[in-house]
Amino acid sequence: MAALTLALDAMGGDHGPSVVIGALKQALNSVSDTHFIVVGDETELTELLTKANLLDHPRITLKHASQTVTMTDKPGYSLRAKPDSSMRVALELVADGSADACVSAGNTGALMTKAYFTLKTLPGVLRPALMSAIPQARGGSAFILDLGANPVCDSDTLFQFGIMGSVAAQQVLNIDRPRVALLNMGSEEIKGNDVVKTAAQLLQQSPQVNYIGFIEGDDLFAGKADVIVCDGFVGNIALKSCEGLAELLLDNIRTNIHAHWLTRWFVKLFYRRLQKSWDWLKPDHYNGASLIGLRGVVIKSHGDANERAFLSAIEQALEETQQHLPSRIRDRVEDVLLEQE
Repeated sequence: MAALTLALDAMGGDHGPSVVIGALKQALNSVSDTHFIVVGDETELTELLTKANLLDHPRITLKHASQTVTMTDKPGYSLRAKPDSSMRVALELVADGSADACVSAGNTGALMTKAYFTLKTLPGVLRPALMSAIPQARGGSAFILDLGANPVCDSDTLFQFGIMGSVAAQQVLNIDRPRVALLNMGSEEIKGNDVVKTAAQLLQQSPQVNYIGFIEGDDLFAGKADVIVCDGFVGNIALKSCEGLAELLLDNIRTNIHAHWLTRWFVKLFYRRLQKSWDWLKPDHYNGASLIGLRGVVIKSHGDANERAFLSAIEQALEETQQHLPSRIRDRVEDVLLEQE
């Protein structure tokens, strides 16, 4: 396989470029035959790369960008006012073929907007979607999309999310015939709004999808589906609600960890077990979220990502690039469009 090149937006995220450089150092040790273009303020990055003994590394190229997208910048403003941002430059490297993928921990809305205008969607794709993996009860993962890129979707868009998610599950999760479900307020066919009901009909009628019906919010982690489809409004609230519940459980256990000595060791044991699961329940912290449906691989790492999390996003970018995910989605969408003619 030919060597790959990843563009890293080094200035995005809550913790700045130090996290990106730390993750990069780990990636260089764990991944061979991959070149990295580190994009951002040249002066600041030169200092950090020097401290990490990476400045003259043969698999690193430093690309200067004079502007930074902040976490509070509005998407439209960042697009118009910051054409030389590290985020925009990293995406342009993918667009012109200099890089195979882009990884950023920056502003989600800005990344979505810049990626949409810089890379464009694949032919026939209505809207790109933000997709992430969530853990399942009996092991493995499922993909859920959209997680916030498209708060309002029509039935055709949800249908395409099912197509794209199915391809991603086949290529990345290695599932031959992924089970696709729509997230709904009930599992009965009569439940839901007209948009969801029509999307269900489209998915049911398509031979390109193994559609299994509706699932409810309490089945997100039950292992009933491999791809869970919803609009970005529902998906974002669902995922953050799960994270909030996990936080509440941990806080309650931390509060009671100094319980009676007879039960203290039980509490500590359960706390350690739950804390391990907490890492598992934070997919946007410990796995990158993919912007799929674009003409290139773009991975969004969490803004609060540490080195381990950003390294995971780098690994995900490599996986999707090696699996040629954009071209495989393009081919599947083209097949669907031919069926509908």
